[in-house]
Amino acid sequence: MAEAPTHLPQDRESYPGATPNPIRQVAQEPVSTFSIDVDTAAYSNVRRFLNRDSLPPRDAVRVEELLNYFDYGYRAPARGGDPFAATVSVVPSPWSKGHRLLHIGLQGFELPKGEQPPLNLVFLIDTSGSMMGPDRLPLAKKAMDILVEQLGKRDRVAIVAYAGSAGAVLEPVDGLQKTKIRCALDYLEAGGSTAGGRGLELAYALARQNFDPKAVNRVVLLTDGDFNVGVASPERMRDLVSEQRGSGVYLSVYGFGRGNYQDRMMQALAQNGNGTAAYIDSFSEAKKLFLTDFAKGMFPIADDVKIQVEFNPATVREYRLIGYETRMLAREDFNNDRVDAGEVGSGAAVTAIYEIVPAGASGSVDPLRYGKTAAKAGKGGEYAFLKLRYKRPGEAVSRLMQRPIGAGDHVAKLAAAPEATRWAVAVAGFGERLRGSPHLEPGFGLPQVAALAESAKGADPHGERAEFVTLVRRAEKLLPEGRD
Repeated sequence: MAEAPTHLPQDRESYPGATPNPIRQVAQEPVSTFSIDVDTAAYSNVRRFLNRDSLPPRDAVRVEELLNYFDYGYRAPARGGDPFAATVSVVPSPWSKGHRLLHIGLQGFELPKGEQPPLNLVFLIDTSGSMMGPDRLPLAKKAMDILVEQLGKRDRVAIVAYAGSAGAVLEPVDGLQKTKIRCALDYLEAGGSTAGGRGLELAYALARQNFDPKAVNRVVLLTDGDFNVGVASPERMRDLVSEQRGSGVYLSVYGFGRGNYQDRMMQALAQNGNGTAAYIDSFSEAKKLFLTDFAKGMFPIADDVKIQVEFNPATVREYRLIGYETRMLAREDFNNDRVDAGEVGSGAAVTAIYEIVPAGASGSVDPLRYGKTAAKAGKGGEYAFLKLRYKRPGEAVSRLMQRPIGAGDHVAKLAAAPEATRWAVAVAGFGERLRGSPHLEPGFGLPQVAALAESAKGADPHGERAEFVTLVRRAEKLLPEGRD
């Protein structure tokens, strides 16, 4: 049952102001490059708003994080080879007549339980006054209780807390010392200002001091992101965590609370350290992250993962990448192993969607009167060429995967497309509507999103797809004609 509407002020929340990706002309800019993103914070945060009968701010809707919240059942990679397998479909767009959607899905290899390395974790917990309230520090404690239950003798845990100052609450103990770990967590209370920078410095120092080269070394930060003492701006925090990238210590950022949630800070931390970000709006989300998806969040299988798509001007006139606005890279960054990109955990998947205008169709920009207009035939009618770069954890040199996207990937009707593609298109359409995208024609609104999602709901063992349809229906009541 949804919570009753609240009148708590929302104006202290902050989100990265990202301009939606523009339409690109293939004749001028044939190559698109971006860092992958497996974060899911935006989805659970959007859910939080809708469950309280209010629309999320547009900047809170990062479409890629809505897409990457779900399990698509993509084909798994072969054991012993590359850690990813690519699934690709090209389908008619349901929201722009004559346009097509290019759906790219990457499925990561799932480490067998017996091959998972030990964990060396430092819990960094915000105990400032802004963490008061049942959806903040108390929920964070419950979340950590679930995580602690997953740990074993080979794992190690230390705890750092910060408010006006930062200090170690628990020196490293093994994962079987559950009573000691839980007692340290129970001891924590909220109060005071927020010295987040000092807390991060101490947590990283503790992680480096007890660094285990055979383990996954990770700082687990739980906060509302409202840092207000010492190093406190997103820019300064970005620099602080960027300096730690070469240490081999990963960063997991989990956000809490409403009315004061500083998503801009959380994104600065996750995207500039070796990090990922999620938002915990409920105990059920805590169970998803630390029980169902525990391996995805804890055990990396690939670092600095980048995607590059080169479009064929003979078959594609225009394209735009839906989402990933804060993850875009320069073309030359793809081959530069010093450029940071996203990390992928065991069994995690990455989904991306491009809207493309086929050659010969009416585009958004008139052809040049005094320019080259004829395109070469290209290779075998290919739409594009997909390349992926990644590093195995601990390695400094990237590896390359690549494949053409051609006629064999095209499906003539969306209704005949694989379930995964139809679900991804529904989720992308939902995000685009919430963001007020000008690229969706009026005939494709939230009722059409819900109908498409219903057709692709599948088995849905955890009820996440049914919940999505409910959220679409709730948004439809709040925004009957779509956001203008």
